[in-house]
Amino acid sequence: MQIQLSAVVPVPLRERILQRESDIWNRDVTFQPGQFVKIKAPSGTGKTTLVHYLYHIRYDYTGTVSVNGKPWQSYNRDQLSAIRQGQVSVVFQDLRLFDQLTALENIELKRVMQPQPFYPREKALEFAERLGVTHVLQQSGATLSYGERQRIAIIRALMQPFEWLMMDEPFSHLDEANADKAARLIADECHARKAGFILTDLDHDQRFDYTVSYLL
Repeated sequence: MQIQLSAVVPVPLRERILQRESDIWNRDVTFQPGQFVKIKAPSGTGKTTLVHYLYHIRYDYTGTVSVNGKPWQSYNRDQLSAIRQGQVSVVFQDLRLFDQLTALENIELKRVMQPQPFYPREKALEFAERLGVTHVLQQSGATLSYGERQRIAIIRALMQPFEWLMMDEPFSHLDEANADKAARLIADECHARKAGFILTDLDHDQRFDYTVSYLL
């Protein structure tokens, strides 16, 4: 699955963006299948906005975002749903967990949405053990610390099939040891699936062997 940006500029940030250099905005960029992509994004440059454009949940931009050579707008609702269920997974900056559900129920949402789940329930338990959150699986989302919420959101994203994993500051509330564990799990899963990822962050993250790096 190839993702292309052609002269994309967010309308709300247009004046600010056109006054500075960017490797992404107002450029022609292609993300090739299987790449590990790092996008360093100083505050206020639109990193969350970019993730929303790539996932096609915001549309306030000029230019074109294409998937496999077709603009997002050319896909119908059923096609978009199929892509989000089977080809693109995402860890949003605000995580989007349901407070009224337990941590395990939040994880299970992604798994059981598939007609034939990609992984058995036991895989969620394995991931939880690797990331040190087994003890919170039966707690409601509302009771979790932000670092626990981040790890649950990462596990949830890994429970569905994908060719691209998009992550917006996925380690911002994790200490070094827990961030390293999460990065190893993500890398293992992406390598196993021959999938790529796009990670946006404020700093020079060195936890992955990146194929390419950009400055937003």
